[in-house]
Amino acid sequence: MRNFLYRLADYFALGGGLIIMTIVFVTTANVSAFTLNRIASMFGGQVAGLSGYEDFVRLAMSSAALMFFPLAQVKHGHVAVDIFMNKAPVWLQRLTDKCWSVLIFLMALFLMYWMIIGLFEKRADHVVVGVLNWVEWPFYIPGILSLILWAAIASLQLFDDEPTEVSHV
Repeated sequence: MRNFLYRLADYFALGGGLIIMTIVFVTTANVSAFTLNRIASMFGGQVAGLSGYEDFVRLAMSSAALMFFPLAQVKHGHVAVDIFMNKAPVWLQRLTDKCWSVLIFLMALFLMYWMIIGLFEKRADHVVVGVLNWVEWPFYIPGILSLILWAAIASLQLFDDEPTEVSHV
């Protein structure tokens, strides 16, 4: 189960990276269009930017943002203070990791709960983005799934007795 969840976290992060890469390409195209418009305007021409660019970026980022959290949990990428934790006894380091796992598990479930409520509200209200006319609620799904995976990994680490290499930032 552990390997499956850890591999799934890798895939989620890869998916988030692909979405961000798409945002970069679309942003590059939009900035290029604005640059070409400046040049074309000197000669009486016009080049339009991408219609609905802001809508796309907002929806895509909302999908991608949480997709990295499960992998950060796998790598113990949560924040701890090196000066204190590196010099602390091993039992205190493990206790701290267990406490963080509990807090992260609860926080991920809390955020998931509110995202599910937001999804159902957006769906019931038939909310669409202004320019693209895309329905908003499906863009909540990757975030909700990421939060479920994040909580699952945190709970696994909470009950995992296998020593892990903790890298504190």
